[in-house]
Amino acid sequence: MINNFIDRMRLPFSKDKELRAALYEIFGFYPHRIQFYKLALMHKSVTRRNEKGKPLNNERLEFLGDAILDAIVGDIVYRHFEGKREGFLTSTRSKIVQRDTLNRLATEMGITQLIKFGKHTPSHNSYMGGNAFEALVGAMYLDRGYEACMRFMEKRILSQLINIDKVAYKEINFKSKLIEWCQKNKVKLDFKLLEQSREGKNSPIFKYQVLIEGLEGGVGEGYSKKESQQLASKITLQQLKRKPQFIDAVFTAKGNRTKMEEAPVLTVPDTEQKADFIIPQAKDEGTAPVYSDKVEEKKVVVKEKKEADEFDFSDIQATPKEVTSEDIIAASMAEAYKE
Repeated sequence: MINNFIDRMRLPFSKDKELRAALYEIFGFYPHRIQFYKLALMHKSVTRRNEKGKPLNNERLEFLGDAILDAIVGDIVYRHFEGKREGFLTSTRSKIVQRDTLNRLATEMGITQLIKFGKHTPSHNSYMGGNAFEALVGAMYLDRGYEACMRFMEKRILSQLINIDKVAYKEINFKSKLIEWCQKNKVKLDFKLLEQSREGKNSPIFKYQVLIEGLEGGVGEGYSKKESQQLASKITLQQLKRKPQFIDAVFTAKGNRTKMEEAPVLTVPDTEQKADFIIPQAKDEGTAPVYSDKVEEKKVVVKEKKEADEFDFSDIQATPKEVTSEDIIAASMAEAYKE
């Protein structure tokens, strides 16, 4: 089905003969089905639509080519670096298929000059060349198969344009290097988003700045957060290496921060425990305390107890009268004359 609507497309190449010649210079062979390669070089800014109204550009081929590149480069790296661990192999593959590498290959091989894009699309779009490279690999896979893609990467790319041994041991993750340096020196690091905008209708732009101990470092701008932070990290590392006053300021700021964090607290906490949570109660002599979960009920109970005590005379006794000698004599005489 894909062959049918691709054959009916009118893509912006005046002569297929010129395109075939250009592709031969790039790949080392003539394409069988030129329609795939035309589509691979068609940026989304000049999207056409087929009879069913579906968009036609290089995005689908880019997706396919990305998967093919991962498989092929992974195969080559696995066989080339015998005995190396998974982390090393993954890092090496990522360096080869990353956007910057593919963009440089597209420029070096003349692919960028063949891309068709709209008038309002910026020619410096950092994704355009790499995307077209991936899309051409996808076109090659559909046109000639997996083995042709493998030969192209082995014979043309990794033997003539890329030194696989050098790229494997080249450190290009500037953000990782900056984070490592800050951790070793116990320096505070932040990435601050300064601006997020759009270039045209489709391309987002991110601008990040590195902050080391609150001091402004490098500023990076790119079409992704990762790209902009990588550039900002690279510029910051250059500043740390080339500007002694900047690195001095960083460690001065660090010293001030740690000094404040470690400053002694002179006020000793009070150990006296206040019982201000206890509600004082009125005391009645002879009345046992009455406890209740509810204050109002407690008041009622105490009142009833008090009222009951006011009418209870069982514990009250008369005070005895003092006995005199006259009282004793009178009592004796009364007892004698009793009979």
